[in-house]
Amino acid sequence: MPLTVAVQMDPLESIAIAGDSTFALMLEAQARGHRLFHYLPQDLTYENGRLRAAGRFVTVQRTEGDHFRAEPDSVLDLEGAADAVLMRQDPPFDIAYITAAHLLERLEGKTLVVNNPRSVRDAPEKLFVLDFAEFMPPTMITRSWEELSAFHRLHGQIVLKPLHGNAGAAVFKIGEDGGNLRALAELFSEVWKEPFIAQAFLPAVTDGDKRIILVDGEPAGAINRRPSHGEIRSNLAAGGTAEPTDLTQREREICAALGPELKARGLLLVGIDVIGGMLTEINVTSPTGIVAMDRFTGGNTPGLIWDAIERLAAAEVA
Repeated sequence: MPLTVAVQMDPLESIAIAGDSTFALMLEAQARGHRLFHYLPQDLTYENGRLRAAGRFVTVQRTEGDHFRAEPDSVLDLEGAADAVLMRQDPPFDIAYITAAHLLERLEGKTLVVNNPRSVRDAPEKLFVLDFAEFMPPTMITRSWEELSAFHRLHGQIVLKPLHGNAGAAVFKIGEDGGNLRALAELFSEVWKEPFIAQAFLPAVTDGDKRIILVDGEPAGAINRRPSHGEIRSNLAAGGTAEPTDLTQREREICAALGPELKARGLLLVGIDVIGGMLTEINVTSPTGIVAMDRFTGGNTPGLIWDAIERLAAAEVA
């Protein structure tokens, strides 16, 4: 059955369609006969128990520079006129992001939202992962210089990064001499009100940081993201290079441990990051990597995702 799908994301004009996961999902939805409504998170309005979005119905095509057509501006009732909502805007995971999740939560039991907005709100990517600490490298979350200094002395080389950062921004490796550690800790404390995160450095990152995609709790595949020369950041947005890869036994064990909890929370599309068999992040906001993964495997991950969405949307109205 054709669905009306509201897509909450960044401006369509600004996306790079060659590797954008949300655009791939939109193409697959359109191919299945679903109708697409695009809007920005700031264009949500709640009034008298109803949630609506100002945006445009769109059609999409894989033509660089001419990748969408938009109908005139309109307003869509997300409860009465939408069958599903894709919450796919990129972080930062800030108050605006959290507020949009609170508003979309009003649709629970009425319109399917993917990923579940309450679960997205309650699962910041560098905090949710702490539920699976047995798979993680040594990790500390703190604003204390004394605690951070002791952690550095214990582990020698560490990585320091903002707790709610994304795309590899502001990620620093600190060597055994501790050069710049105090200055960075002071800078982080001035820029961000929340604690920051430190982890023992994993030398295996030179061999790549594996992004594993899980769909409805099951692993769909992975890519290996190798950092460029002289870098520790392997994010594709930070210059990393994608390579084909397979899952190791250890990685399958991690997926088996995470899968039931992701499914129970309504986190249908998730990307986890694994370095040298160590789990570092669980990405639930707007995980990417499916386009590069399918390019290597010839698979259709958007198809798997829409199979799950269609099944859940049908159950929502049953």
